[in-house]
Amino acid sequence: MTSNTRVVVIGAGLAGVRLARRLGELGTPALLVGDEEHAPYNRVLLAEVLAGRYAPEVITLPPPAGLLRTRVTGIDRAARTISCADGMSIAYDRLVLATGSNPVLPPLRGLFTPDRRLPEGVHAFRTLDDCLGLAKAVRPKVRAVVIGGGLLGVSAARALAARGAQVVLAQQAERLMERQLDPDASRLVLRHLTDLGVEVHTECRVRDVRCVAGAVRSVELADGYALDADLVVLACGVRPRTTLAEQAGLAVGKGVLVDDELRTSDPLVHAVGDCAQHDGTVYGLAEPALEQADALAELLAGDTAARYRGTRSLTRLTLTGPGSPFDLAAFGETEARPGDDVVRLADATRGTYRKVVVRDDRLVGGVLVGELGTVGALARAWEGAEPLPDDGPLLHLLTNDGGS
Repeated sequence: MTSNTRVVVIGAGLAGVRLARRLGELGTPALLVGDEEHAPYNRVLLAEVLAGRYAPEVITLPPPAGLLRTRVTGIDRAARTISCADGMSIAYDRLVLATGSNPVLPPLRGLFTPDRRLPEGVHAFRTLDDCLGLAKAVRPKVRAVVIGGGLLGVSAARALAARGAQVVLAQQAERLMERQLDPDASRLVLRHLTDLGVEVHTECRVRDVRCVAGAVRSVELADGYALDADLVVLACGVRPRTTLAEQAGLAVGKGVLVDDELRTSDPLVHAVGDCAQHDGTVYGLAEPALEQADALAELLAGDTAARYRGTRSLTRLTLTGPGSPFDLAAFGETEARPGDDVVRLADATRGTYRKVVVRDDRLVGGVLVGELGTVGALARAWEGAEPLPDDGPLLHLLTNDGGS
């Protein structure tokens, strides 16, 4: 069976769905090919589903007009076709890779069964199926070990604690969310998780997953200490899905290399979202993926001036559940260099923390924990990359809660 479609998009995540919908609005036909059986969904909200706050259908994305559920197995650039696991061949004039990313599975002893599957009770946390499997397994007092203390690990630990699990988080780095937060903000996240009953171990390397009859029973640390476990959640980061691109002979670094027109080394093939590497950066965040999809939609619909110049992205996390929500946001460079100016405001009673870094009269980064009323004004000042006025507005930016 052969079908002809002007634009074919591989991947039905946030970037792929946004691109296909925008192309449809702009009058350009597109076929979206996704390999998950579920309707497209917002991956950012999976932790809310795991916590029981949202039903799975709440995070469903409005589907584009053309959606085909099958797995793409290869790209023939010479023939301009893609082949699928069900035997279908689909022709394209322009092809877009929006294949996303895969969870990083750490090299731990005992992590895989002899047939290369994860043992019973061990879960990645990347897809809706992962989330539903975890939600089915978790129950009050179940012993859960989360491996990884980045954004994903903190979200998973918080969600499991909200479901009544006894949670231990094992983080190899010296503090939580070390890529996004400075040490003071990391300590507030640690305090928040500890208050929820999560036991946090930092500077702690997991080396072994112990199983009995194919089911996980404990996790062993490098120092020999063992953590009893009924559930293990792997939250060790993600890696761009580049296999299709590599097999097709496209240039790949950390991700699929693209230029400002989001073209790969083949000008008829583009890439957007978590799988794409633009100007040396793989973002792995929702906002850049959506901006790339919008820019590419304009280009493919005929706007020859449309370009993607990069995203100055803000990381935001809201941890909800029992008690008051815990909000944090981080953008730019949160650690100062020699000669930078730093302004900090902390309120231990309210659990709030605000910090900005200024270099050569420009706001280059910041981190906020707790009340985020100022995040909008600070982010706009940072995104503009313009010199700050001389009349000292920085303290006003930090303290003015006018609009986020």
